[in-house]
Amino acid sequence: MERPILPLGDYYQLLIKHGLLANQTPLKANLAQPVALVSCDSQKVVPGTLFLCKGKAFKGQYLAQALERGAFAYVSEQVYPEGGAAPCIRVTDIRAAMGLLADLAYGHPSGGLTITGITGTKGKTTAAYYIKSILDAWLATQGHRESAILSTIVTDDGVERRPAKLTTPEPLDLQRHLFHARSSGADYVTMECSSQALKYGRVIGVDLSCAVFLNIGEDHISPNEHPDWADYFASKLLIFRQARTACINLDCDHAREVHDAASASCAQVVTFSQKDPSATVYATNVHKVGSTTAFHLRTPSYERDMVLGMPGLFNLENALAAVGVAELYGIPGDIVADCLARAAVPGRMEHYTSANGEVSVIVDYAHNGMSLEALLRSARAEYPGRELTVLFGCTGGKGLDRREGMGNAAGAWADRILLTEDDPGPEEVVDICADIQGYLDHYGKVGTVIPDRPEAVFRAVLECHTPAVVVLAGKGCEMEQKRKNGPEPCVPDGLLAQKALAEYDKRQ
Repeated sequence: MERPILPLGDYYQLLIKHGLLANQTPLKANLAQPVALVSCDSQKVVPGTLFLCKGKAFKGQYLAQALERGAFAYVSEQVYPEGGAAPCIRVTDIRAAMGLLADLAYGHPSGGLTITGITGTKGKTTAAYYIKSILDAWLATQGHRESAILSTIVTDDGVERRPAKLTTPEPLDLQRHLFHARSSGADYVTMECSSQALKYGRVIGVDLSCAVFLNIGEDHISPNEHPDWADYFASKLLIFRQARTACINLDCDHAREVHDAASASCAQVVTFSQKDPSATVYATNVHKVGSTTAFHLRTPSYERDMVLGMPGLFNLENALAAVGVAELYGIPGDIVADCLARAAVPGRMEHYTSANGEVSVIVDYAHNGMSLEALLRSARAEYPGRELTVLFGCTGGKGLDRREGMGNAAGAWADRILLTEDDPGPEEVVDICADIQGYLDHYGKVGTVIPDRPEAVFRAVLECHTPAVVVLAGKGCEMEQKRKNGPEPCVPDGLLAQKALAEYDKRQ
């Protein structure tokens, strides 16, 4: 399958159609000239490129470099002196323009794919892996290749497989991945849709077969992300505008508004719940059995007892979302049951135990107040009578509301709190920890500040009072810390936990 090579006029007409041109002055350019590539990266420009000038940090020198490498026209919200005589297609919204142009450049690949888009404050990655697991098992019964996934953890589009850089890629990258999925025969795609991607048009032009709405809580509220909660919620709801069907959680906050938004845009809405018997997918008799969660499930297609193999009572919400998607796609209950019983997600609810069983360590990516509270609440229920230690930090330079949310969750539920590094970026770790401590003060608790994360993990394990459960939150299986000078390698929490437990065992 070849990527289409279209004339400049096609791109120009697309912008006119969507009312994105900043003025009505006719473009002085050869509209019949073929566009070999659409790019926003001056380092990747080839002769015949239509160059996009986007981003707050964009500089005219990047345009000059692009023109030197062969770009012949550019799209921008302003005319740059460095553009010289090159035709400038001036637009009112470069983000919206970028999404539309990227979709056209790759031939609208989503039109030939079955794409499940997932949004929510917590659980997106776990739900994505559950859905992919079910899809792949079903597709295997038909002799079909496995599906593609674009998640916080990994990008696997059937051609490229690598660690993800963003929860939802930028438009040109996203459309390339969808093009790869289609051309490689990975006809089903499961992708996470972040609030930022929805707000800023990264997913414009992407046809979703199903939009999944897991939950909504306070997160990503900062000058660089969402100015307030209303903007965050409104951004999340945008997912329904490009979906044929929806799968929503009736137990989430503001469920009525979510249901109304889904019903207004989608031809079919499937619901799931642990509380409302009217839900399409309804779970009852939820209880812990060892490290698994057992429950009774009722859907329009079947009714049966089920087991979720992954620990954490809160993960049932993600499992029910996957069941709802499977119901929409007509996947048999036997396949769904088998996949959920074997469910596993890298960096999510990884569980390690000391040789004598006195210390249990949980590694999880929980990185906002809502997810950390759910994790700690679950740990309390699943490990009654044990000292509960939590180790976490917060990102620097963004998501400032997380410090309050995570501080409140730790203060309310943990016996022992260790504050450490978690992608501090431009800020000092001790300053971030001091902000978190301000919220712990309300609970009369003090977090021990240990900036070095490996040291913090070892002390969390070796200095606990047994029997104990230790929660390592925020990093999951990540292998980089984002510091002032950019990403730097780090040891993932799971490996640190195993090393710390080995030392604990040695001391017994």
